[in-house]
Amino acid sequence: MKIILLLSTCLMTSLVIGFSQEAPRVDIPGSQVLKLTSQIVKGQEYELDILLPGGYKNSNKKYPVLYLMDSQWDFPLAKSLYGQHYFDGFIPEMIIVGITWGGVNPNPDSLRARDYTPTNEKRLPQSGGAEKFLSFIQSELFPFIQSKYKTDTTDRILMGCSLGGLFAIYTLFTHPNMFKSYIAASPAYGWDGEVLYKYEKAYFERKSTLPAKLYMTIGEVERGVPGFQKLSSHLTGRNYKNLQIRSKVLENTGHSGTKTEGFGRGLQFAYERTSLNLDAPILNKYTGKYQTINGNTIEIKLENNRLSCYLGPNNKYILFAATEKDFYATSEFCNLHFSNKNGKTDGFQFDRYGKTEFVKRVSL
Repeated sequence: MKIILLLSTCLMTSLVIGFSQEAPRVDIPGSQVLKLTSQIVKGQEYELDILLPGGYKNSNKKYPVLYLMDSQWDFPLAKSLYGQHYFDGFIPEMIIVGITWGGVNPNPDSLRARDYTPTNEKRLPQSGGAEKFLSFIQSELFPFIQSKYKTDTTDRILMGCSLGGLFAIYTLFTHPNMFKSYIAASPAYGWDGEVLYKYEKAYFERKSTLPAKLYMTIGEVERGVPGFQKLSSHLTGRNYKNLQIRSKVLENTGHSGTKTEGFGRGLQFAYERTSLNLDAPILNKYTGKYQTINGNTIEIKLENNRLSCYLGPNNKYILFAATEKDFYATSEFCNLHFSNKNGKTDGFQFDRYGKTEFVKRVSL
């Protein structure tokens, strides 16, 4: 145990002191920056990097929201990962809200140690402000974002690395209803003598259910791998009802490098869909030829107990069933929702990257 705690202490020192990145802010095309001054966190000004989905202006639907810690470093990465995984069909359109600090010459190293840590640690006298920061998010930030954008208040994700990952796991066990999914890359689990276990234990003693998803990663070459694996095993062994946990040690990866795969895989996990094995009579209801608005023919066939969507002789999607009427492909963004009229399938809503249309059935 002493060895683990020593490793954790060394890890935390490198996290808080050695993570600084001195670089000028660069505006990201397609995004916007808003400012919000908190009355809860000592009048702190926060800068919010906002990315809206491409079809946002012409849509009436509400969107999931990804809340990203340390936006001053990670907003460009999150924007890029979102575009990649959305195009490939793994995640839906969403709004990204990156949170960083405003004001005159903000010091992210000091401010993140204040806002992301649940307890005061003597080496960092400003630490221990996580509860206030959570109050800011819940009472000030959420209403602010909801007043400006079309948000799905039942579908929020919290994502962070290092101290941001610590903050995500702390939030899961102290305010479990704030977010639907939590992504923690290289979480600083060793903070203040592994105090995370205290919060988890308190929750476990009150409740046995925890409706959320948690994705955690750590780099293979990091010094804290044994402690990370212990935490992962501990949480999995609790067998919380409705809590889905997935963790991974990333091969030949260091501390900061866990963000790329950790964030991307975490988003995939948050929106991982079921694949139902439907009987042939159900699937056969949808086979036949359909026609797009432009007159192009699409054929739905039953092959190897799955539906295939043919846009041409050599252009097909293998479809997976999310429900009896909803199907999706994994090769790229492609969703089909079949509709019925007078008890018969009359077509499907066809969602592809950047385009939505109703495709009418023309023959069996």
